[in-house]
Amino acid sequence: MISVVIRNKNQSSVLSFLLKNLTERYRDDIAEIIVIDNLSTDSSKEVTEQFGARFVSIKNFSFGGSANVCAREARFPVVVIFSAHSYPVSHDFFRLIQAKFENNPNLAGLRCLHNTNDYKNFINNIPAAIDPNKSGLIFSGSAFSKAIWEKHPFREDVATFEDKEWTTRVLKEGYEIDFVAAIFSYEIKRSRRQLFFRFKNDIVGNYQLWHQDISLLQAIKGLLVGVFYLIKSFVLDLWYMFLRFLYLVKFIYNKPDKF
Repeated sequence: MISVVIRNKNQSSVLSFLLKNLTERYRDDIAEIIVIDNLSTDSSKEVTEQFGARFVSIKNFSFGGSANVCAREARFPVVVIFSAHSYPVSHDFFRLIQAKFENNPNLAGLRCLHNTNDYKNFINNIPAAIDPNKSGLIFSGSAFSKAIWEKHPFREDVATFEDKEWTTRVLKEGYEIDFVAAIFSYEIKRSRRQLFFRFKNDIVGNYQLWHQDISLLQAIKGLLVGVFYLIKSFVLDLWYMFLRFLYLVKFIYNKPDKF
């Protein structure tokens, strides 16, 4: 059976939609739903209880740490992780996952499909061993084996990419990571502050896991390129704003016949 675990912070609206989706469309395919919540101040707890899911609160959030909490709290052998702003789409989403694990005892994890990179690597049959970044696990819409996690917990000292780090580690141990043709949606609108937080973690994570270093020259080039595209975008937006205004004026004085 499958445990579904959701990482959440102050996303009660989308959390409600995800839980509604899970409980109405997949009630026979999953055994439990757990919300791992990072001190939300909205109605996330009430929403969780409304749909009969279990609510677990954590104080000190980290990506690897929260993933370990997800795994520890799950009571069933296959764990599927979502973020509150993602949700399964295909009707056989969990049945496909269950079948994959039943047919392969050496399977450590499955990556579901949600964007162009997923589809291309899945269709081109590019395995995680060759491209662990785009074919490895992503901890919103991925499944993993709790038994293998017990032998190889997620690292909590990585800034981010705890899913990719685990992918590369279990592959070296001889386990398998695969795609599954289960489709989900991932929707989020991040504030500038959230984007900057993600940027910082990605820089550290890329250095830790993929050894991507940054030089002063690259940083300066990035700043200059960013300023250039910012000015270019402003000029183009202003130009087309002006063109739209002229078109509206023209339309007002030269309207076509109505049907």
